[in-house]
Amino acid sequence: MQTWTQEPMDYARLTKKIKELEQGFPWLNIISFGKSLLGKELFALDFRPAFSHCSKKPLLMAGAFHGMEWITTTLLLAFTQSVCLSIENGRVPMDRGLVVAPCINPDGVDIQIHGAQAAGRFQNLVEISSGGDTKHWQANARGVDINHNFDAEWRALRKMEIAAGITQPGPTRFGGPYPESEPESHCLARFCRCHEFAMALALHSQGEEIYYEFGDCTPANAYALAEAFAQVSGYEVSAPSGLASYGGFKDWFIAYFRRPAFTIEVGKGVNPLPISQFPSIYEKVEPLLYTALQTD
Repeated sequence: MQTWTQEPMDYARLTKKIKELEQGFPWLNIISFGKSLLGKELFALDFRPAFSHCSKKPLLMAGAFHGMEWITTTLLLAFTQSVCLSIENGRVPMDRGLVVAPCINPDGVDIQIHGAQAAGRFQNLVEISSGGDTKHWQANARGVDINHNFDAEWRALRKMEIAAGITQPGPTRFGGPYPESEPESHCLARFCRCHEFAMALALHSQGEEIYYEFGDCTPANAYALAEAFAQVSGYEVSAPSGLASYGGFKDWFIAYFRRPAFTIEVGKGVNPLPISQFPSIYEKVEPLLYTALQTD
């Protein structure tokens, strides 16, 4: 197992691994589609330029919307490497483009791993709202939960947050002052609006579940796709509840584009899932991701 899969995937390790991928596979296009609140690059690993002959619309895979869920970044980087090797060895017919955004919330990840000092000018906010313990930090540096900050029944979600006593920035579940108020959510939504993604997969942890619905906007083929993913991974097709029902990236993608999108809750246990679980989680997730890549 590579050494980079044996430590929590903070921003420094992320950038190092991306440079390794760029050097090892020069045809892989590394782009930035924006910057986080603290100025960290939001990277996308773009397979499309090397496979411009592909007729199908590209697929987007994204991870680490939440600080505690950095293991999803490691999974997506490992999958990127696997696809690169498979393409070079001629094992995977590439008939659609692929874009991988491995870490949507790099500030939150660094705060969770390294503590409030990683929040820079927002250190005081993080220290106060976390009570000095960032072990369960999910939000960005400003205390906004990125996966509650998309324009998908956001106002209904805001009412639910207020009813639950969530009225200000904090470690988790505060959806911000308005949809896309945060650079991380805004840049990802803008990136999607600028590209014709056929489908999106958002990796989260934990639960070994697949979410595919968003009310009347749910595409007709979404359930069949979710079932196909479940069959190869052993995950269950399910539905979120409560405060997880609205405002997420998957919800927004479905509502905005009327195309399939999925939340994949990887692994089981208590977040943050230990990196020691990476091999067993990846064993189940890899076939799911390949199935998504090769689906019609």
